[in-house]
Amino acid sequence: MFKMEEIYLAGGCLWGVQAFIKTIPGVHKTEAGRANGNSDSLENQYDGYSECVKITFDSQTLTVESLMTYLFEIIDPYSINKQGEDIGEKYRTGVYSKNKKHLEAAQHFIDIRDDADQIAVEVCLLTNYLRSAEEHQDRLDKFPNDYCHIPDMLLKKYRKV
Repeated sequence: MFKMEEIYLAGGCLWGVQAFIKTIPGVHKTEAGRANGNSDSLENQYDGYSECVKITFDSQTLTVESLMTYLFEIIDPYSINKQGEDIGEKYRTGVYSKNKKHLEAAQHFIDIRDDADQIAVEVCLLTNYLRSAEEHQDRLDKFPNDYCHIPDMLLKKYRKV
């Protein structure tokens, strides 16, 4: 029996984050979107939003801590508003959830690191979410040669066969 839960992870351009995250065993569904912005419309999708991936996962197979380990494989956790060649507030790293236990687990993951005070990954309650337009969903599956800040070897590391 599955126990499905949702969490939202931001790690730079959502195309690569979605392509990577959906390969992880225990992840059942991903959706490209934007988290915690200041408007309720895709027309203003960059108004304070962070590009993120909505993740539906089986919490009996996958923990928030293990999702954080995967996230830290593909980001520079010390970089502020920048991942790879992507620069700006919308590319900040973060963990968002409506489940306070998810946020506590993510914060604990960060806190136990020796350099926790230098880590720039925000951990916040999800206040709003906008699903990205269809052209951004599974973008790297549709256009595998599009730009991605995540090295190809990592994108293929957990790919389901």
